[in-house]
Amino acid sequence: MGHKLKIAGWVSIGVVAGALTTVSLQTVARGAMTPLPLEEIQQLSAVFGLVKTDYVEPVDDKKLITDAISGMVASLDPHSQYFDKKSFKEFREGTSGRFVGVGIEITQEDGLIKIVSPIEGSPAFRAGLKTNDLITKIDETAVKGLSLNDAVKKMRGEPNTKVTLTIFRKEESRTFPVTITREEIKTQSVKGKLIEPGYGWVRLSQFQERTVDDFVRKIEEIYKQDPHLKGLVLDLRNDPGGLLDAAVAISAAFLPENVTVVSTNGQLAESKATYKAAPEFYQRRGSGDPLKRLPAALKTVPLIVLVNEGSASASEIVAGALQDHKRATIMGSQTFGKGSVQTVRPLGPDTGLKLTTARYYTPSGKSIQAKGIVPDVMIDESEEGNVFAALRMREADLDKHLGSGQGDEPKDEGREKAREEARKRLEEEAKKPVAERKIPEFGSDKDFQLTQALNQFKGRPVLVSKTLTERKEEKKEN
Repeated sequence: MGHKLKIAGWVSIGVVAGALTTVSLQTVARGAMTPLPLEEIQQLSAVFGLVKTDYVEPVDDKKLITDAISGMVASLDPHSQYFDKKSFKEFREGTSGRFVGVGIEITQEDGLIKIVSPIEGSPAFRAGLKTNDLITKIDETAVKGLSLNDAVKKMRGEPNTKVTLTIFRKEESRTFPVTITREEIKTQSVKGKLIEPGYGWVRLSQFQERTVDDFVRKIEEIYKQDPHLKGLVLDLRNDPGGLLDAAVAISAAFLPENVTVVSTNGQLAESKATYKAAPEFYQRRGSGDPLKRLPAALKTVPLIVLVNEGSASASEIVAGALQDHKRATIMGSQTFGKGSVQTVRPLGPDTGLKLTTARYYTPSGKSIQAKGIVPDVMIDESEEGNVFAALRMREADLDKHLGSGQGDEPKDEGREKAREEARKRLEEEAKKPVAERKIPEFGSDKDFQLTQALNQFKGRPVLVSKTLTERKEEKKEN
């Protein structure tokens, strides 16, 4: 979710042991000399030595050190991560939109792996895996206790090999195995069509290296079918994010030139930045401006952006920019709230560190982190309502999540009560036939939220949510 790739040069790491007891260490942090906590480093060295000598069986030095680094970084927040050789390769493949696996976006919940969303058209998508499904086992390995990185490793593999995932589906109160054949995931991040004369729909499922070019081609197709669009729906529902430059480019496609799209702020001077709707902020080296081919009418066509709890990071940047500049009406439900910048720094030829280095802010200065984007018009998922909204996970629910930096709201005491009521409704819903509970496919003629967007364009009544309200940020307990 929202990876900002930077090449920071090679960082040299030395293993320090016995000399720690006699040498006063200093570390250089961007030119500032900061003394290392000698006593704690000595304890780390002592624990390393005891494990080596006293543990029941020999332990590999490299594994001990790698696990120590992974644990240190994972304790910071849910998005910082140490990459070993294999995971670093997989991460770089993922941002390019090509990798071998099952095709799911995941996070952790209560020690289990939770599916944020299956990637459309992937083996997991075809196997029927759903948002909020919990993975309890990968082949014969229990997920409880596995790091997110280790779980990803076990699900990745060679093309045409099989992996069996044991799934717990809360809404059906059942556990079942699903065997999936791994394949190269060539994610198509852009879909779109002319819904009816005068109205277009473009869906972005992720922000990848090819997203901007694919978006431009799709817009060209739609305008070729109907050069006189009366309205366009930009669908960012369940879009987990991706590359920052792609988010800036998509925003720039609709905004006046040079207006602010997003800003960042962190400890380092390089983390204090403002990104504008101009080619130098999204154009890749050696290539021209990909937005030049877009029809001029795109700058003024009436625009609605659809979002939900699965809209995160880069998709929140786009929604926030279009909302603050009053370029679009945002409809749906409050977004995930992943408003932090992850910088990837290589540690050598094939390892790296993904570290949270800044927070994202909308053009008006609002922090996205742990708050998200609140729609202008709250819309349920279906005509019957959105009774399970209280059960949905957002950034603020994640363990060790980073606060907004703009003051935490008091804890919402009514949230657990709402969750308990939603759980009871869920039990009743689970008794219905599966066909009656399935949310229609995005972009279909039964897509309730898309229908409401069209009503908004046409000046017809819009069925506003009776259950969704803005969720305030909960105060973190230390």
